[in-house]
Amino acid sequence: MPARRLLVPLVLLALWLGLGGAFGSYAGRLSEVATNDGAAFLPRSAESTEVARLASEFQAGATLPVVIVWQGEGGRVDEAVRQGAGQALRDAAAVPGATGQSSPLLASEDGAAVQGVVQLRADLGKGTADSVRAIRDLAAAVPGTVVGVAGPAAVQADLVGAFAGIDGLLLGVALGVVLLILLAVYRSLLLPLLVILGAVFALGVACAVVYVLADHGVVRVDGQVQGLLSILVIGAATDYALLLSARFREELGLQDDRFAAMRIAWRRSVEPIAASGATVALGLLVLLLSDLTNNQALGPVGAIGIGCAVLSALTFLPAALVLLGRAAYWPARPPAVGAPAHSVWQRVAALVARRPRATWAAALAVLVACAAFSPLLDSRGVPQSELFVKEQPSVAAQRLLSAHFPGGSGNPAVVLTEAGRAEQVAAAATAVPGVAAVRPYTGGAPGASAKQVDGLIRLDATLADPADSDAAVSTVRRLREAVHAVPGADARVGGYTAQQYDTRVTARHDRSVVVPTVLLCILAVLVLLLRSLLAPLLLAATVALSYLATLGVSALVFPHVFGFSATDPSVPLYGYVFLVALGVDYNIFLMTRVREESLRHGTREGVLRGLTATGGVITSAGVVLAATFAALGVIPLAFLAQIAFIVAFGVLLDTLLVRSLLVPALVYDLGDRAWWPVRLRRRA
Repeated sequence: MPARRLLVPLVLLALWLGLGGAFGSYAGRLSEVATNDGAAFLPRSAESTEVARLASEFQAGATLPVVIVWQGEGGRVDEAVRQGAGQALRDAAAVPGATGQSSPLLASEDGAAVQGVVQLRADLGKGTADSVRAIRDLAAAVPGTVVGVAGPAAVQADLVGAFAGIDGLLLGVALGVVLLILLAVYRSLLLPLLVILGAVFALGVACAVVYVLADHGVVRVDGQVQGLLSILVIGAATDYALLLSARFREELGLQDDRFAAMRIAWRRSVEPIAASGATVALGLLVLLLSDLTNNQALGPVGAIGIGCAVLSALTFLPAALVLLGRAAYWPARPPAVGAPAHSVWQRVAALVARRPRATWAAALAVLVACAAFSPLLDSRGVPQSELFVKEQPSVAAQRLLSAHFPGGSGNPAVVLTEAGRAEQVAAAATAVPGVAAVRPYTGGAPGASAKQVDGLIRLDATLADPADSDAAVSTVRRLREAVHAVPGADARVGGYTAQQYDTRVTARHDRSVVVPTVLLCILAVLVLLLRSLLAPLLLAATVALSYLATLGVSALVFPHVFGFSATDPSVPLYGYVFLVALGVDYNIFLMTRVREESLRHGTREGVLRGLTATGGVITSAGVVLAATFAALGVIPLAFLAQIAFIVAFGVLLDTLLVRSLLVPALVYDLGDRAWWPVRLRRRA
């Protein structure tokens, strides 16, 4: 074997080993530059975002409230409890990260509880969890009470805890699941390890790039984006690796020279892998059109991850495979020339050939029936009680607080108004149903007058219902209408509840922009890849219908099986981007092979040959990707659990129904017309 033939694969292998050694640790360091501060991901142009910016000028920096509630044992709060709670409240205001000031102690109307508010700096990041933990310890030291610590800071502290295992636990579960599936499907020892190693290398490089960009403020990363990046890279890198390795294995069965086999396999695989990566990356980058900053964050971060996955699959894996040759598949062997295809896919191909119209009609009917339930999916947002899969201290504390005080206590709607119209605005706000009290903001000093900044006065409107409830959102909507109607006040309403409302409105707007744009991007890639117009339109339509069918199933499963009353507003959008972009991958893998075979054997025979040749590898790739996304379920957040189900179920639906039956039967039924307006010319 000439030494020069080994030079390129050896250099590539050495390069990736060096990259893995240099950047591998970044997969566990990304949390260092991640933020889970919800205020950093507000809609850019929303009223609540403007209020948050202006309201921060009333304080020495932005803050997050911690609401502490003490319920007296026996249903009454005596003097000893009041004194103990007051001292604990003052001590809590002095913990690291607090502003040093606390609200007065407020007794409930039923006399069974008292509560107070401490403000934490909003820029603490992970330090918020430490400050909240210290406050909980101080509050719990008051004898004769049941204590709860609620509010946005407490929720953020619980979020930090939920994401604490995302570096190791999520990555370990995902890689472990992929390894087990590959070992079971391919019955090879080396190939699964090569695939996993390539995915780990790709993830390390992607995380290193994202780390640098996040550290310089170019991109934002939170726990959700971090987890999705890991899953995307592992799933995509594995899928692309399986496509290439399957084609190389096929070519090894046709000739003895492994270098020649790899040249053919790489040349035949690079187009579908590059097209697949382009569809996913473009779909993610379209999220930059979103007005929600966390959606924007996922766009470039995810695209970087997909790019690294494609690069690894097209450089590291070919180098490793060509150096190992047939040994990469040991103890299994590449098939001999003329060996029969897998009997399962022969039977599927025979069904498509025998009854194409009945096959695609039945598959279409199943998808339409499932899609009919998609309007039932409620994506209005979830209350804090459903934010986590498991019970969290902040959730229990909110229930305790709501039992004795107006639900919005400690987390008011913030109204900013021109100082000369403050009394009229306060009167209009007080008259709004659902507003329990309206007080001017004094900066925390007892007996002080309303604080004025640049001619503006801040009013804090305590809501009667919990700040995360639908009732509170309706109150904020009415509150805005009331204060906007005060002439000359230029009044604006912000705060936590207003942010939730603005997020819902923005999410609906984002879907109307992102959904068609993603579809157009995917269509453009498919048209370039297949040199056709009708086939890409069919593929895009089937994947979009598969997405709606998945939402329909989710609308039934979420409330009746998992107990989710609603989803986060971003869940349908994320599900769409992932499913449409990733789901079209399998159609790309199938149809590029169908086109290749059609050029030699005609469209109908090409469909059967392409389906038989790719059936096994695409199915295993779909199972791996579904299992990889299902690993998101180890993080105890409803958002990620919902994304995990939608993508895992949707990928399996695409793999087993759309790609296996619907698309092949449609193309077979259409014959050469599928490539319209191009006329397919067969090669000799």
